[in-house]
Amino acid sequence: MTASRALRQPELVSAKMRARVSAAVETLGYAPNEAARALVSATSSTIGVLIPSISNLVFVDVLRGIYDAAEDTPYQVQIANTRYRDSKEQELLKVFAAQRPAGLIVTGVDQSPATRAILSGLGSPVVQIMDVGADPVDMMIGFDHRQAAHAATRHLVEQGYRRIGFIGARMDPRSQKRLDGYIDALTEAGLFDDGLILTSPQPTSVAQGSRMFGEFLAMAPDADAVFCNNDDMALGALFECQRRHIRVPGQFGIMGYNNIEYAAASAPSLSSVKTPCYEMGQGAVQMIAAAARGQRPDPAVVDLGCQLMPRESTDRRVGQFRAER
Repeated sequence: MTASRALRQPELVSAKMRARVSAAVETLGYAPNEAARALVSATSSTIGVLIPSISNLVFVDVLRGIYDAAEDTPYQVQIANTRYRDSKEQELLKVFAAQRPAGLIVTGVDQSPATRAILSGLGSPVVQIMDVGADPVDMMIGFDHRQAAHAATRHLVEQGYRRIGFIGARMDPRSQKRLDGYIDALTEAGLFDDGLILTSPQPTSVAQGSRMFGEFLAMAPDADAVFCNNDDMALGALFECQRRHIRVPGQFGIMGYNNIEYAAASAPSLSSVKTPCYEMGQGAVQMIAAAARGQRPDPAVVDLGCQLMPRESTDRRVGQFRAER
């Protein structure tokens, strides 16, 4: 019983006893049988995490927060990649449900009715991440994409840009909300033109951003700025400007989204929206742990907010200084 407690709830056992049990585990090469444990306790120690991409740097930060929060806890993290497909998400949820997880972390708030039914019937804590809404399956932690995109677009207007476009690839529901925020801000400013919007169902990448920016310039040669649905796309647009000898920000302003590490390191540095991806992953695990202790968070929806990161790529004062030189 003591050994079991040391493995399942180490905080209830003295440090000396934990060390003795750990030494015995190492000597014996013992591995707990999670399936048997789940049958006895009606749950496992697994936290399932469903994300739509394993290559997108945004989700790398989310996973880092999840793993850091799960460190030194009884929980084990299992990742599944839905590849932005509802059918794949349902399939993977059924796999997790069979494991009787301690909790599930799922991406987005726009699940299909069939997916929501699976999540609601799990009997385990569920945290939706990457977005916020009024109707959580259980708990939710994220930020408002529409509001963040509105702030980013308004910044471009305040910098004096007037023909501001939108470039977006992989237009999932969160990217669509960014497009809605862009439309809101330009409509309020009396500057909206639907001929300045270019989207694609293709995956986002720096190369895709370069290609689409070239298409955008052919479509709207009088444009003077662009808001991209993520930083990969924005960096591609920046590189294409450099190939075409278009001065950024003097002739053209570029705004990204997510504030990946490369944004601040590019030349010129890339203006972006800092999204709290690490904090969100960390918070999701903490919410599951609290729910397991019977301390379900109140409120159930946590909006972490976003931060505008204005840098050189939208600062016309920088452009004027370089032109004078």
